[in-house]
Amino acid sequence: MQAGLAEIQKNIAILTTLTEPLQIVDKCRKQIIATVYPRLAAHNAQRLAGKYRQRIPTALRAVSFEEVREAALLAAMKEKYDVAN
Repeated sequence: MQAGLAEIQKNIAILTTLTEPLQIVDKCRKQIIATVYPRLAAHNAQRLAGKYRQRIPTALRAVSFEEVREAALLAAMKEKYDVAN
């Protein structure tokens, strides 16, 4: 699918309803300026991490991002301010 800059400026819904890659074309120079891919409903990290899932230690597989973030913040605060919990 291809569209010019003027078409996208007139109808921004083209970008919000993408189902396939869109090539943005400069019609004066007849060159492809950019390629815009649709936003995927699935998280890319989960899809891409499947290949390396066995390399993650079993103790860390069930840990959520929020728990890891909180532990890292507490460790940083303990190091900086010497605050013990």
